[in-house]
Amino acid sequence: MIRIAQFSDLHYSEKNLAEADRCFGFAVDEAIRRGAEVAVISGDSTDHALDVHSPAVERLARQVRRLADHCPVLMQQGTFSHEPPGTLAIFRLLGGRYGVHVADRIGQVALRLDRTWLGTQGWRFDGAQDQLPDGARVLFTCVPTVNKATVAASVGAADAGVALGQELAALLAGFAASNQAAREALVPTVGVSHGTVTGCITEHDVPMAGFDHEFTSGALFSAQAQAFMLGHIHRHQHWEQGGRIVAYAGSIGRFHHGEVGDKGFVLWEVAASAVAFELVPTPARRTVDLFFEGKPDLARIESAVAAGDLEGAWVRVRWTVADEDRHEVDREAIKRALAGAAGVQLEGRFVPIVRSRAEGISRCASLGDKVRAWAGVTGARVEPLLAYLERLSHQTPEQIAGEVLTRRPRAEVPDPLSLAVRPDACATEPRSIAGGAAAELELF
Repeated sequence: MIRIAQFSDLHYSEKNLAEADRCFGFAVDEAIRRGAEVAVISGDSTDHALDVHSPAVERLARQVRRLADHCPVLMQQGTFSHEPPGTLAIFRLLGGRYGVHVADRIGQVALRLDRTWLGTQGWRFDGAQDQLPDGARVLFTCVPTVNKATVAASVGAADAGVALGQELAALLAGFAASNQAAREALVPTVGVSHGTVTGCITEHDVPMAGFDHEFTSGALFSAQAQAFMLGHIHRHQHWEQGGRIVAYAGSIGRFHHGEVGDKGFVLWEVAASAVAFELVPTPARRTVDLFFEGKPDLARIESAVAAGDLEGAWVRVRWTVADEDRHEVDREAIKRALAGAAGVQLEGRFVPIVRSRAEGISRCASLGDKVRAWAGVTGARVEPLLAYLERLSHQTPEQIAGEVLTRRPRAEVPDPLSLAVRPDACATEPRSIAGGAAAELELF
């Protein structure tokens, strides 16, 4: 039996540095304390291409060197957009007590009893040219990220996902013979890869959709490795078949709002015919989402702060308002209220005001006809308004006002518009229309 610490999706970058280094540093401490004999980093150590002199690279190298001073380390090539080819080469040069093996091509590598690495010349230990060395402690089968662009260039983008899945399934089945031979020699067998398993669940607790699927769980089990350690998906999850286990470690920390589940690393115990694992949580940051339909409610935010629910958390505030009301959102007041949060992200959604004419109103010959068309859309009671329009055609406004004032006290004079239009049907007030936008009706 051998104890292996699996870390994945570290995503070191300037943006993620505090979270990544706090969580990975904790995980390294805990792996050392728990007596890990091998460390595996299953892809996406970085978030994107980084300069060698960047603080993120320096901090990552320090943590990997700490691991290499404790035990042998295997680093797997991850997604090319996060970890461009060649990114990991520098880690071979760290000079720790034990070596760092960079798995940037398909193949197998054995960890020997003297804690040194021996990789294959071809793609596997086949018993002929490449012999599994005597004294092998554990056999790793490495399937790093495959360049989908190359596949797409051959079969077309629409068929690339299916073709890649078929090729990988055949490849994985081809590793079965060497893994079975290792098992017969009582050598533990471990697979390491970076990609998407059909049916996996994302960190946002929804099934992974689209054409990103590269493996089925059945194809992974067909490699006959006792344990298969995966990276790429940030949610910890596993599959089991015949006493063998396939598992994602998940990301080392929480890098986005809305991620569910514990973050951590996986501590494995792998024997030739047995396997067990444990997710060891890291101190990943808390994230809190506050959503508002309309303007953000400062009272609600302040109440949450007073209750201590937001102290030290990363808070995202989302709201939806009409475009013309965007200036009423006081962003600075929100930030002041959340001063105790570790970070604040403000996301406003603005719904445009769409102005629309009543159908056919432009073809109406008279103002009275236009008013009738408008009333048909708004549901307004239009007769009193038409009466006043008729009087305006042959009387001046002063004459009309004089007649009204002589008939009754001013306090009793009704507002003509109050008789003609309901308050919620006023032409200057927006009303709801299909699509979730707001609309105004124009008479002219």
